[in-house]
Amino acid sequence: QVQLVESGGGLVQTGGSLRLSCVASGRTFRDVAMGWFRQAPGKEREFVAGISWYAFNTYYTDSVQGRFTISRDNAKNTVYLQMNSLKPEDTAVYYCNRVPTVASPQALDAWGQGTLVTVSS
Repeated sequence: QVQLVESGGGLVQTGGSLRLSCVASGRTFRDVAMGWFRQAPGKEREFVAGISWYAFNTYYTDSVQGRFTISRDNAKNTVYLQMNSLKPEDTAVYYCNRVPTVASPQALDAWGQGTLVTVSS
């Protein structure tokens, strides 16, 4: 079982930036792809970005392409999401999870508590 702890959310104005972090513990972080998801109020959870173990491959959903960057530090069992040029429609609770492949929206572990990102207009 993997435990996932997300952090770094907050309130930011349109055009601002935030960097989210997700620390994984409880099992090896090795050789696994990781992804970031988000869930806006009243909407289904959405797959936002994915990254392979060696970070050679990344995936972004169209709405965040060019604004968000996913990265990871395997020595720290941590995956990051740098979010720039934020828009009100990015407002959501953000979660990380293991995924089968870098572009797969299937979460493999129990969800953490998430971190809330609120973008004001």
